[in-house]
Amino acid sequence: MDEDTLKELREISNIVELIDYIKPFYPELNIQNYTIEEIETELNRIFVKIVGKILSFSPLNMRSFLKDYLLRFEIMNIKQIILGSIMGMSKEEKSKDLNFLVEEYLDNIDFIKELLNKPSLDEIRVYMQGTMYNKAVREGLLYFRNYNEIFVLEAFLDQLYYNKLKTRKKFLSKKENKLIGLFIDIMIEIYNLNMIYRGILNNIDKILLSQFLVNNYLFLDAKEIQALLNQKDINNFFSLMEEFLNKFEEIKYFYQKFGIKKEHFYWSIEGLYTYYFFTKYKAIIDDIDYSTILRIVEVLMKKEKEIQFDILPNVVNIIHDKYNRLI
Repeated sequence: MDEDTLKELREISNIVELIDYIKPFYPELNIQNYTIEEIETELNRIFVKIVGKILSFSPLNMRSFLKDYLLRFEIMNIKQIILGSIMGMSKEEKSKDLNFLVEEYLDNIDFIKELLNKPSLDEIRVYMQGTMYNKAVREGLLYFRNYNEIFVLEAFLDQLYYNKLKTRKKFLSKKENKLIGLFIDIMIEIYNLNMIYRGILNNIDKILLSQFLVNNYLFLDAKEIQALLNQKDINNFFSLMEEFLNKFEEIKYFYQKFGIKKEHFYWSIEGLYTYYFFTKYKAIIDDIDYSTILRIVEVLMKKEKEIQFDILPNVVNIIHDKYNRLI
């Protein structure tokens, strides 16, 4: 969607009209009940299908990166299954919103189906032994049993994902690394900043919070990340963020132009880094390899932004407004 299309999208106030409006951009979008969960699940399914099509005609290195990128959706499946088990859901209830398509692209359909068959947390923990998810699930479930809190489980799984992407950089060619490596660095820095932000808001123990961060740096170095981590007050966190970001000429312009909204921190910081990325590389048009890689990254970044920052927020607002009018 171009900016004019997105502007019209943001002005729609009826959920059926909104879905009809985006259907040309999301082939096979099938919405029956018009709930937030159903719409998000369908949009993610189509996004995964788009990535799968790119994966099918990409060279080996790009296929490997895209499979690592898609692990985020498998982790979403794992979280949903475990949370469903905690809530006592049946197998059918847990499977309702799972993204089975991503498991097909990852050749993990048997893995996720067998996980779905495990009714208890103990069986899930044992089943994860021997998989890359073993430590994250084991430590997360132990914390849940002790404190009745799933934040640690989700954080360890998220950290595993970004560490996987960080490792992938080692296997990229020079041209791939220039674009995809930066894309990964951006994703990790956004993750680290958002994790610290959430930790301060929720008063998470600093030592525990530090265990969820990924040792990878782009604009902010280890000392600056540690300084942000040490903040106890969210206003001090934002003041320090402003001081750090204004030091970098490459991003200073974008920060001063767009700023960071405290109430929408993740959206703001991702938008900031996205603008930086595409301004930095939009001029590369004379090299077919760069252009191909850039086009792939562009689809990933812009399509995800379109779903997460334009469509879903409007879906939530429309449905919540309708609910508030009924009560």
